[in-house]
Amino acid sequence: MQVSSDFLGHPKGLYVCFATEMWERFSYYGMRALLIFYLTQHWEFSDGVSYLIYAAYTSLVYITPVFGGIIADQILGSKKSVTYGAILLVLGHSGMAVESNVQIFYISLALIVAGVGFLKPNISTMVGSLYKEGDPRRDSGFTIFYMGINIGAFSASLLCGYLGQTFGWAYGFGAAGIGMLLGLIIFLWGQKYLEGLAEPPSNKYKEIKMGLSYEYWAYLSGVAIVLVAWFLVQNQQVVQNLLSGFGLIFIGAWLGYALFKCPPQERDRLIAIGVLILFSLIFWALFEQAGSSLNILTDRGVDRTLFGYEVPASMFQSLNAGFIFTIAPLFAMLWISLAKKGMEPSTPIKFAMGLIFVGLGFLVLVFGMQSSSGLQTGIVWIVLIYLLHTIGELCLSPVGLSSVTKLSPQRIVGFMMGMWFFASAAGNFVAGKIAQATSSDGSSVTGEVFSISQKISFMDVYTSVGLIAIGCGIFLILITPILKKLMHGAS
Repeated sequence: MQVSSDFLGHPKGLYVCFATEMWERFSYYGMRALLIFYLTQHWEFSDGVSYLIYAAYTSLVYITPVFGGIIADQILGSKKSVTYGAILLVLGHSGMAVESNVQIFYISLALIVAGVGFLKPNISTMVGSLYKEGDPRRDSGFTIFYMGINIGAFSASLLCGYLGQTFGWAYGFGAAGIGMLLGLIIFLWGQKYLEGLAEPPSNKYKEIKMGLSYEYWAYLSGVAIVLVAWFLVQNQQVVQNLLSGFGLIFIGAWLGYALFKCPPQERDRLIAIGVLILFSLIFWALFEQAGSSLNILTDRGVDRTLFGYEVPASMFQSLNAGFIFTIAPLFAMLWISLAKKGMEPSTPIKFAMGLIFVGLGFLVLVFGMQSSSGLQTGIVWIVLIYLLHTIGELCLSPVGLSSVTKLSPQRIVGFMMGMWFFASAAGNFVAGKIAQATSSDGSSVTGEVFSISQKISFMDVYTSVGLIAIGCGIFLILITPILKKLMHGAS
């Protein structure tokens, strides 16, 4: 790599990827902050229906990167895939600003689902390709890249949330769309800094099949993903059935391969990572209340007045990214310090801590709701749940993917990565079912309604899931010695 191609000690291509991903996350989290309110207040869907539409959408967002990654690996390469994904995202976010037709809304969600599928897995691959094997700058390069994700998420929730809930939905969604357009422009402009990396893996994309090149077939597969996603976001029960069916297939394939196709050490490690993946599903089902039920509670049941100004509820979505800015460096120093003393918690213990903190967050919020007079809960309790949930995320999320790569046999690491993302997708859908339970009368609550009965429903559901999360965390601690034995020193 030529020195002249570096800027501030890293390849210039890193900053192109940084800016592209920052604006993509800006568009995604800006839209996400507003989505549940758009469903309940603009389209006037009931809370229960809105939660399931939101759940179907977010679960699909976690599934499509598996397909986008395969298409990039086999045909398009990362650069073409990212460009295509960005174009789909610009179209999707632009469509979200159209408030007059519900089918345009659904197709816009589908375009975003497909766009994330093509862009998200491949932009990370491009960052890795900028560094040669063993380059000591790789880890710090990824740290810079991930900072872009949090900058995008933090600023989007503030700006898009404020615009959407203050001036109108089209302004908030329009800002998200402009952000993605900027990301696309930056990526196209910065091609010269990517130094020919992340090109198609072979000339297969030029080969002709049934009158079209494989490249065009890949783009048509993206259109197919859009159409399937458009159908699924409108038919949430089908999404649930698919997740249940494929979940059983994943579990059966994982156990079958571990028990019958692996030597003892590989078998043990594969069983250990599979168990951790199942616990991660529970974590994401609770953590992902943020964009749905917690957002609704913040809007209707929290006194959001701060220094005489009523803060739009969607802006509270920035707290998670804001806390990551401030806490993540402290966690990094803590783990390093404990590792030097031989006291760093093992991977199962970190997973357990994540579950316990997410459970504590709900119980602390319930305590605040119980101690507040009347319907409205103090703003400090919402801040605290986001703080505790972020601590939980920092315990579990960073070690998740790393543990998959460490514990899975190399020949099926892709399958286990798929299982990890599938668990995240399933967790997001389960999150919608949990959120649905907070509607006091099932699914008929709509608009701005908030009553003592709904407050009680929130407290009951959050108490239950909080205790379940802590119970799961304690159980995971108890079985940690067994899991560490199965991991054979790879913890």
